[in-house]
Amino acid sequence: MQEDAIVNATDEIAGQGKATIISKCLPDIVRRINDKLAANVAELNRLPKHLSSVAEALTTFMCILSTSKDSLKKILVRGEFDEYPDEKEMHCTARLVEMLDQYSKELDAKNSEKKEDFLMEEIRALEETKGIGLPNFLPRGVFLNVLQKRVKEIATMPEDFTGKVWNYIERIVIKVLMHHCDNYPQLQSSTRRAAQNLIAKKKDESVDWVREIIGMENQTDYTCNPEYVANCSKIMAQQTAFMEIMNDHKKSSTINLTGGIGVIDVGHLRKHVGVVQQAFELKMRMNAYWKIVLMRLVDSMALHIMFSIQNTINKQMEEEIVKDLMAPEGGGIERMLDESPLVAEKRNRLKKSIKLLNESKEVVSNVMDRISFHGDHQERD
Repeated sequence: MQEDAIVNATDEIAGQGKATIISKCLPDIVRRINDKLAANVAELNRLPKHLSSVAEALTTFMCILSTSKDSLKKILVRGEFDEYPDEKEMHCTARLVEMLDQYSKELDAKNSEKKEDFLMEEIRALEETKGIGLPNFLPRGVFLNVLQKRVKEIATMPEDFTGKVWNYIERIVIKVLMHHCDNYPQLQSSTRRAAQNLIAKKKDESVDWVREIIGMENQTDYTCNPEYVANCSKIMAQQTAFMEIMNDHKKSSTINLTGGIGVIDVGHLRKHVGVVQQAFELKMRMNAYWKIVLMRLVDSMALHIMFSIQNTINKQMEEEIVKDLMAPEGGGIERMLDESPLVAEKRNRLKKSIKLLNESKEVVSNVMDRISFHGDHQERD
């Protein structure tokens, strides 16, 4: 009936000499219908496939896990960010390096030299550990006491840093997983929960690891790094000039010491001349060794983080997500068979629109044919 009405109206207009105008408009109408039809078909094809069996659901689920792992390897391990070119937070290897650099600077700054109390900490340590024994002999216990005090001052920093790193990794992992689960919202809650639980476990593991390495640094003063001996010899070479100032009150009390100390007034140390030489040796040896300690804390942290990230992605993430999905509260793989109401509504709306557009296209085409036929008939008359 719709077609007949349009045709009758067109016949009447054509009889009035207006068929030519309409015939020029109809191709544009057809083009618009085709454009809208193509857009709706493309949008319908982009919708997730409606899963009808457990086998299809399982295949789709494994595909989601696989693509998620690939994305996380690219951005967290290999430093490729073509999937997120304009999101700097997702350029993960660069961000991790920045975090490590900041961590290293904060460790260095924590034990910065206090020029006004130069050697006083060492002198107090020596006086409190006096014992019957040979003079001018530096007991290992004194060195360990000073070392333990320094370690205690920075003990919480590696732990805080691991928390910061894992919080960042958690944001990245969840964002990637949610992106790949976007077509199946019914998976998102269990996937997010699994990722959060896994990251919480990894964070606890890192905290335990940090406490172990801090404990090791507390207990033993050891390194095979040749830089320690070289640096120690270099800064200990200043001891002669330092002791000359201590013993000769006519000399200026300022001295320029290498090893990160700089120009300093040491006049206040002349009243401690009995222990100042040992204090100087303790200070210089500690400064040389402390560089090694800080280097270990940064280097081992970098290795630990990258090793943990790779284990998380390659071995643990998939297992944790599957375990959560299959748990009683997870709903099982069958949840994927229940299409999201939003997706179902959109699918139905697009199908109806496509059907209506096809019908309209056919009607307009028929009208164009009738106009063409009517025009040809009038020309023959």
